Amino acid sequence: MVKYLPLFLLAAIMAACSGTPVAPTPVGGPAGEAATNPTELERQFSLDELQERTFNFFWETALPDNYQIPDRWPTKRFSSIAATGFGLTSYLVGAERGYVSRADAAKRTRLTLEKLWSLPQGPAMAGVAGHKGLFYHFLTNDKALRYKDVELSTIDSGLLMAGVLSSQSYFDGDTDDERRIRSLADSLYLRVEWDWALNEQGRLSMGWRPDKGFIEHDWSGYNEAMILLILGMGSPAHPLPDDAWERWSATYEWSDFQGRNHLNFSPLFGHQYSQMYIDFRGIQDDYMRAHDSDYFTNSQVATLTNREYCIQNPGGFAGYGPDQWGLTACDGPGELDTVINGKQLKFFSYRARGASARHIVDDGTISPTAAGGSVPFAPDETIAALNHMWTTHYDSLVGPYGFKDAFNLTYPDPNRPEGWFDIDYLGIDQGPILIQIENHRSGLIWKLMKKNKYIRKGLERSGFTGGWMAK
Repeated sequence: MVKYLPLFLLAAIMAACSGTPVAPTPVGGPAGEAATNPTELERQFSLDELQERTFNFFWETALPDNYQIPDRWPTKRFSSIAATGFGLTSYLVGAERGYVSRADAAKRTRLTLEKLWSLPQGPAMAGVAGHKGLFYHFLTNDKALRYKDVELSTIDSGLLMAGVLSSQSYFDGDTDDERRIRSLADSLYLRVEWDWALNEQGRLSMGWRPDKGFIEHDWSGYNEAMILLILGMGSPAHPLPDDAWERWSATYEWSDFQGRNHLNFSPLFGHQYSQMYIDFRGIQDDYMRAHDSDYFTNSQVATLTNREYCIQNPGGFAGYGPDQWGLTACDGPGELDTVINGKQLKFFSYRARGASARHIVDDGTISPTAAGGSVPFAPDETIAALNHMWTTHYDSLVGPYGFKDAFNLTYPDPNRPEGWFDIDYLGIDQGPILIQIENHRSGLIWKLMKKNKYIRKGLERSGFTGGWMAK
């Protein structure tokens, strides 16, 4: 770790004084770790600073030559197609905020889409990136091909395509790059055979492997897959059948948690991912009309009940409180069974943590993306939490790319008495922070997707009416 102010932070401070935006490091040249002696300016929390640092994660860690976004950094394993989708959307935020020029964002987007389009597809076990227009969950860092035996993932392909369509809607200019982006986005989206992944129950399988076929589990019950269904319903080339949304929503569970009735899902990411791209305020399907609610309101309730559960802290974990909370899928300190204060505890590594009437998974691990990705739903509570975590744990939790993934103050680490802090940033957790803060501040991504004809068609075929759709 360096003992001086990193160049990217020095440049940012100078730019803040001059009003000139800083051009981030080119692909393949990520910034180093944060300084060991941060200045008071760095310690001060602001949404501007958090957004810019989080944007830099996507801009600076994109892999050389193939432009895919790594699953995590600085640990180097493989790229994540969902993170690449979030990366494509992050470039739009960067262009709007002046972190990069529109022309540079367009060039990076074009190169990313061209690579995705050129990657080999087919039923082979290896040497391909996808099949039927869908992509494998993780791709190798060097050639962007299937990583080991991972599944062809429907939801991760959906999140990738959401990023692709956000780029299509944003880059509406007449330059060569912007015209090429719109054409590539069409080609990538229309190639996906959503209907191929349907099972006998008329629901989408979670994935497929060439040697084993479709995964038994399908997308049912309320979760992060709303965007996946809407993309499939909106496709003119390989659409899902008319009753796909009805079959999906028929498996919902409306129940009480923390004294509030709503559609439950335990980890907060399930309430965030689809709403990063679609503004559900005031629009309703048949299910929400019957409950006099909408999915945005439902996520407001889920966010606040997650916070209320953490404040009550039935597990007695260290650090929980009104400004330090948030359970979602994230890294953890590791698999460990131990006894603390006479109570047997089990800690997890990566795990979907959460709290709802469906189930509770809580080992004392808090992830900033839980609050960061929920900013539009509860701005006062979430921004207060982000501020508190930034200023309280700056030295351990914050780095050049904003918040590291997670921390656990209860975990018994003899080498670090203050608790466990992750060393990595995760692409699928960085995306919700950047994109949802932008939706709260300007509604940028929501506005873009409202004018995308495929998203609009998907919502209409799923039975959504009212609100902005009536205009």
